[in-house]
Amino acid sequence: MGAVKVGIVGDFDGRKHSHWATEAALFHAASRLGVRLEPHWVSTATVAAHRVADTLAPFDAIWGAPGSPYRSMTGILRAIEYARTRNVPYLGTCAGFQYALIEFTRNVLGILDADSAENASSSQNIVITPVLCDIPSAVLPRLAGAGVARPTPGSLLERLCGSDALEGEYFCSFETNPDFVPRWQAAGLRVAARGNDDELRALELPDHRFFIATLFQPQLSSSFERPHPLIMGLLTCCAASTR
Repeated sequence: MGAVKVGIVGDFDGRKHSHWATEAALFHAASRLGVRLEPHWVSTATVAAHRVADTLAPFDAIWGAPGSPYRSMTGILRAIEYARTRNVPYLGTCAGFQYALIEFTRNVLGILDADSAENASSSQNIVITPVLCDIPSAVLPRLAGAGVARPTPGSLLERLCGSDALEGEYFCSFETNPDFVPRWQAAGLRVAARGNDDELRALELPDHRFFIATLFQPQLSSSFERPHPLIMGLLTCCAASTR
């Protein structure tokens, strides 16, 4: 069996723990599964500057990395669209979740100005909004640390992680605009997990080989002894096609 090649699309920053944790979590899962792994960081600017198929074709899976705002919004959206439309396994975490919703809203719903409030956009269709919090902070993200994500019955996320509530690790200041959830669902997107107040915390595309995105970061709670089941699921899907 050949090595599983994962393209981590984002802008690597050695000061960000989440970026190191992303690679580590992939190796945790690969070791448990007994598969060879080749992770490669691909900057969003690189995706934007070249033909997307040429840049991403070598990879068995795409991981939309945390760390927004990205250097190139065009690059991350093209990478997500490539994974979605080419049936390439995709895992998006934190910003990779947020921008999966922007891409879906623009290219599936046809709302071309869909955007995140983080970008100080003048769009009338802000699908990613600041986190609501009773105790705002000027220093730390308003969603930080452990938080609940309750898997949706029948979802792929539930099959991989079980039906018990997940204690995911969050590190972000933005979440989804609930007004768009019914429109996303009508267009084929499945809510894969919700928070305690019914907030969208994970999504998936049921007709895709593997397309899951989470606002929480599973890489932050992965360890060698306990690889995260979502990342195990990603590599299992890839390994099946590289045999």
